[in-house]
Order: sequence, then structure tokens, then C-alpha cells
Amino acid sequence: MAKDKTQYICNECGGSSPKWLGKCPHCNAWNTLVESAAESTAPSKNRFAALAKTAEVTTLADIEATDVQRTPTGHDELDRVLGGGIVEGGVVLIGGDPGIGKSTLLLQALDSLQRSGLKTLYVTGEESGAQVALRSRRLGLDGSQVSVLAEIQLEKILATLDATRPAIAVIDSIQTVYSDQLTSAPGSVAQVRECAAHLTRAAKASGTAIVLVGHVTKEGALAGPRVLEHMVDTVLYFEGDTHSSFRLIRAIKNRFGAVNEIGVFAMTEKGLKGVSNPSAIFLSQHSEPVPGSCVMVTLEGTRPMLVEIQALVDSGGPSPRRLSVGLDRDRLAMLLAVLHRHAGVACMDQDVFVNAVGGVRISEPAADLAVMLSITSSLRGKALPKGFLAFGEVGLAGEVRPAPRGQDRLKEAAKLGFSVAVVPKANLPRKNDKAFDGLTVHGVDRIEEAMELARSLA
Repeated sequence: MAKDKTQYICNECGGSSPKWLGKCPHCNAWNTLVESAAESTAPSKNRFAALAKTAEVTTLADIEATDVQRTPTGHDELDRVLGGGIVEGGVVLIGGDPGIGKSTLLLQALDSLQRSGLKTLYVTGEESGAQVALRSRRLGLDGSQVSVLAEIQLEKILATLDATRPAIAVIDSIQTVYSDQLTSAPGSVAQVRECAAHLTRAAKASGTAIVLVGHVTKEGALAGPRVLEHMVDTVLYFEGDTHSSFRLIRAIKNRFGAVNEIGVFAMTEKGLKGVSNPSAIFLSQHSEPVPGSCVMVTLEGTRPMLVEIQALVDSGGPSPRRLSVGLDRDRLAMLLAVLHRHAGVACMDQDVFVNAVGGVRISEPAADLAVMLSITSSLRGKALPKGFLAFGEVGLAGEVRPAPRGQDRLKEAAKLGFSVAVVPKANLPRKNDKAFDGLTVHGVDRIEEAMELARSLA
């Protein structure tokens, strides 16, 4: 028998090559070419003909456009990440580690939407209908009227969507779906790309909102080509530690809302429950202030959150260590140099460890001031006062620069009962603003002023 022809497809860009190469010739990514069966070159009807629609050139001024209508899912934290709710005809891709709660959350959301009067469909390719029913009973969704379809063939799924016309459909997962038009196996680059393209087009044509569940690789990226993320309207990542009951959903891309929004959930016996005050997770409960601890206010999308920064400075050897968890390690080295040059605090022979409590990742430079104050507090063995917080970016010249939306950060701190804040002068609140009652705010221009002020308050 003649050997079947094969080709190599890039996981990153979807480009093909007749032979294996270490580097993709299209996007220059390394070790991304995967072997798959070559498609037949026999003349046949173009499988993309249904995707192409005749359109005319129109000016922007002549196009009627209205704000998109959003349908709340019944879960406030999920709605926050989505930008207010599900959009008609929108396509959402949600990825995360196995067992983190993707299917659980989507089943809960579908049940809430079904009870509100919307028609829903749950397409499962990894479980049987009985397994989904058992999970719904474990979650306490008794008497749920969510429609379930156990199917992995794309053509049958599209036919069901066309016949039932649900308001929202979940495809769990896109890696299990395959099309008869292709000879490659389910989960291959070609299958994932084409199935996602057809489902996206079906959503836009019918108005059905579709949620695609995606697997992730061991590096944490969504499995399949990166073009999958470009096809959809919204990309969400489910994050969390298996040893913790808390889960985070982070928006990486959203055509209908703000990116970098996060939703916080707690895993319970009855499924995932939204956490309305996530600041409580990221703050340690000390009965008395301890050295090396400083609270800051970080922004995740539109939400201000209080996070505790902890530092431990200990005597090191000839090559001291600098280790940070949840913060940029290179930025920590830069802050230590600024601390030495402009504030006279030397840590050259000390090990420095910095941690953001609760497993949160802080990427914004507004954490600089809190990191430097916590390091100084640990080095001197003196705790900052109770109810103290700080935020602000620190430059190489020792200046303290303002942080965006400083008023919102201070309002969140005042609401949670903090009493003293050290912030950049540009972030000082207006006088006689009652929103900051009980919070004494000190403005600083340079890191030396901040250090002197912290010593006087300690």
C-alpha cells in the first residue's frame, strides 16, 4: 500500500511545511511543527464556500451601529470579566488547567441563564450525558432544564445549533470536535482551526453566543494554533492553585469590554461561588503589625484590590540571593540599587526575598514604593504602623511617580478601614473629600521622603 502523505503544521501560526524543521519558516518559532496527514488535492467543492458572504463597500458614517446588549449570567464575577455579560453572537474562548473548574462554572452559568428564560445548549465531547447530569446534581442544580448534546462531529453540532437556535451554547471542548471534511485526527491544528472558524461563523450568522472550552499545554498556553485566539471575541484564562480553594478568571482579550479584568471565585461543595471582596484573600490576618509587611492597592482592570507585600531580609553569603514571587525579579534588583543610592539603605550582603500574599501576580510599577518600604522594615526589624499602606512608582533617579487612578485606590483603602497612606504627591486627594474620612494621606516626591516619613510613623 502507498504510504499516506504527511505534512508538518505549526502550532503557533498554523503554517505548513513538507518536512520537519526545528524552526517554523513562517513565524520563526522553535519546536512547533507537528506531523499531520496531508489534505487531499483532488478537486472538490470548496469547504469554505459557506463562510464567504457577498458584501459591499460602505462608509463608516452610513453603517447603523448600536451598543451591544449584554445578558447577565447570574454570576457577578463572571459578568465582570466578560464586560457585563454575554453578548449576542459573541464567541468566548476559556482555557485552564484540567480540573480547575471550567466545566463546573459554565454548567452553573447555563443553568442560571436557563432559569431566566433563555434557551441553552451544552455540547460535551469529553463526557456522556449521564456524567454531566451527575455533576449537575452534585452542584445542587436539581431539575435543571439545560439541553445536553454528547457529540464531537462538527456537522452534527452545527445542524443542532441551526435546528434548536439556543441563545447560548457551550462546546466542551474544542479539541474533541472534528470535521468530516478533514482527514486529520481531532485535536490537530487543522481540525481545531477549522472547527473554530465554522463555529465562529455560525455564531455571527445566527446570533447564538458560543463558549469554547480549550485545553492548555504544560507551559500554560492554550493548545492549538495561536490563530484560535485571534478568531474569537473574548479570551479568558482560568488560574488557580490546586492547593487553594480560590480561582481567578482573567480576561486576556475582550472586544466588548476591558482587558486584564479578573473575577475571583471560591470552590465549594456546591460549585464555584463569587468572592465580592477579594482584598480579604490577599491580606494576611496579623493581630499586630509585623516587620517586613506593607499593604498596597493594585489595579486589576477596573477593580482596585489591596494586596500585602511581604519582604524578608536575611544575612547572605558572598553571593546574596534576590528572589521574588508574584513580582518581577529584575525590577526587584533595580529597586535595591535605588534604595542604596538614594536612601542610603544597603542590602549588598543580604539575601532579599519578596512575596505577594495570596498567589496574586503584580505586573504594574505602582508596587515599587510598597516593596521598598517592606524591605526597609524587614532590614531594620521595625514594623510599619497598623492600617498603613503605600503605592507609587519609583524611578532610577529616586523620584516617586504617580500611579493611575490613585483616587480609586485610596477610596478602596478608606472603605476597608485603613488609616495611613503614603502616596505620590500627584495622587493626593482633594481637600474636604468625605470619601477619605478616617484616612490620613501623606504625599511624597522622593524615596528619601518616604523613608523618613515611614520612620517617623513607626
